[in-house]
Amino acid sequence: MKNLLLHPTPIGTVGIVENGRAITDILFEEQLPGDAVQHTTPLLEQAAKQLDEYFTGKRTSFDLPLEPEGTPYRKKVWQVLTEIPYGQTMTYGEIARRTGNPQASRAVGGANHHNPIPIVIPCHRVIGAGGKLTGYAGGLPRKEFLLALERNRLPK
Repeated sequence: MKNLLLHPTPIGTVGIVENGRAITDILFEEQLPGDAVQHTTPLLEQAAKQLDEYFTGKRTSFDLPLEPEGTPYRKKVWQVLTEIPYGQTMTYGEIARRTGNPQASRAVGGANHHNPIPIVIPCHRVIGAGGKLTGYAGGLPRKEFLLALERNRLPK
């Protein structure tokens, strides 16, 4: 059974989901199922606290057990995403190269789009060639907000 905590953030309410061992999903409010039932656990409270710290600039990385569900290639991409430093970006092509498949930019895009744990697995840090902002499952305004939040909190 999965547990859900609805948590307000500067980019709207998110649903944080865990399976009793690890965080499995972070859902934006428009992705929440209509019959979502909240059941708070210590892990969900810890995840909410870390999200709050991230949004207030006190946290630049997350320390949570994660169990995203996906194909082996998607999991490989998501691992690379966790290695993109706070406040920095990487292109789809760069990520494809880091996964050992330099021609897989589209597959990287698909993995990015299906990232079940956005923000914590920072798919918002992925940009198109030439620095162009491209799609984000949470919408481009949220992606822009997250990138600006990180840029503005970098030490000068």
